[in-house]
Amino acid sequence: MRRFTVYDTLSRETRLFVPLVPPKVGLFVCGLTPYDDAHIGHGRIGVVFDSVARALTRWGYRPFYVQNVTNIDDRLIARGAESGTNPLVLADRHFLAWTLAMRELGVTSVNYYPHATDFIPEIVHQIQSLVERGFAYPASGSVYYEVAKFDRYGRLSGQKVEELRPGSRADVEPGKRAPEDFVLWKAARPGEPSWDSPWGPGRPGWHIEDTAITVRLFGPRYDIHGGGLDLKFPHHEAEIAQAEAATGEAPLVNFWMHAGLVSIAGEKMSKSLGNSVLLQDGIGTFGPMAVRFYYLNAHYRSPLDFVGGKSLEEAKVAYERLAGPFDRISEILARDGLERSGRDLPPDAARAASSCVEKLDEAMATDFNTREAIALLFGWSKAMADWIPHVESLSGSALAALGAPYRWGHEVLGLFRTDDSLPGGELLGRVVAVALEARARARARGDFAEADRIRDALGLAGLAIEDEGDRSRWHARAGNPE
Repeated sequence: MRRFTVYDTLSRETRLFVPLVPPKVGLFVCGLTPYDDAHIGHGRIGVVFDSVARALTRWGYRPFYVQNVTNIDDRLIARGAESGTNPLVLADRHFLAWTLAMRELGVTSVNYYPHATDFIPEIVHQIQSLVERGFAYPASGSVYYEVAKFDRYGRLSGQKVEELRPGSRADVEPGKRAPEDFVLWKAARPGEPSWDSPWGPGRPGWHIEDTAITVRLFGPRYDIHGGGLDLKFPHHEAEIAQAEAATGEAPLVNFWMHAGLVSIAGEKMSKSLGNSVLLQDGIGTFGPMAVRFYYLNAHYRSPLDFVGGKSLEEAKVAYERLAGPFDRISEILARDGLERSGRDLPPDAARAASSCVEKLDEAMATDFNTREAIALLFGWSKAMADWIPHVESLSGSALAALGAPYRWGHEVLGLFRTDDSLPGGELLGRVVAVALEARARARARGDFAEADRIRDALGLAGLAIEDEGDRSRWHARAGNPE
């Protein structure tokens, strides 16, 4: 396994990575709250941590990559009320669109997308532990975390608790002991989805779902937690307080990785600010590889300033220039195979290709520096310029050697991908699995109209669904290719 370093937001140091249980690596990334279509800013997180998981796999680690889905929260409830749609149905629809966009962008490394509402028992259990240990208190059917009881609160973000307190106790909402206390369980309001609990019907707060999921899947400690820089406070700060208080073990995470935000004119891209550009629009107009290249041609911790279509147009031109030589090599190898006869490479050229691959690994092994890796690939592309006019005369093994740095770029950065990088059946299977998962949740909550809608939509796409108890199977109807 290759040794590498990662910048840890908590310690504010770049440290040598050592997994808790090598070669396994527990990787958790805060995912989507699917109350609307994803924008360009959301896509960066998906691509960045996909490249992290790809690098770990290349280096001999075994990442278990989990990205949660917050499928119940205030925004989903509000948007559902506006549109007259069950918020759980709304979440499933937008999450399906997200998985389709991720597939197009080549994000293939996520092992599991746990939905918050599938972990209600674990959430309730963790809240009970916090109440029993004296870190949380019930109030009018809700439960709050008492921040003053956790003396390490604020270490991740640098926030001081006293700075979070307004000048008057009148500003504290009823039931809370202090303004900095945050909700773990929200008492149900009329018309909202709710679940039973020891404190009455309600739903989980935003922060508690993540730690309930990670403790269930990874145990009390794991290796890497990723997310956007905007989540450092209060979300990730709350996660540390919850999990470490509930389990008594610390640290919750060995390495905190925070990706820089995508902004427009220096302002964070956000649906609420009305300055967002839809991810699917960017993919559809400029192509998925241009979008993926745009994200990776910057260090993951650096901010990205999005200048409308200009940013993606420039990324598309640069990517096509970078990919040109590899496209030519791939075309010849696809036609003739590795066994084709021809001239072999001079020893110095073969060594240069091998050296470039090693330098690429070194760049990624230094806090996942994708920008440096792409610069190295551009350097190799320039060196290839002298060979391109002569590629038809080269042997298959010579072409493979010249293409080795590009194959690294495909394996680790997910670039240089064609539509058949995965077999069509495998791609289709991944998408259908997400749709069937959404249908299963609809059936479980008794929403048979939504379950039928998903079944009928799949039927229009040429797929037949067969239910067997609480499980479903699918197959392509006669005359419809898989």
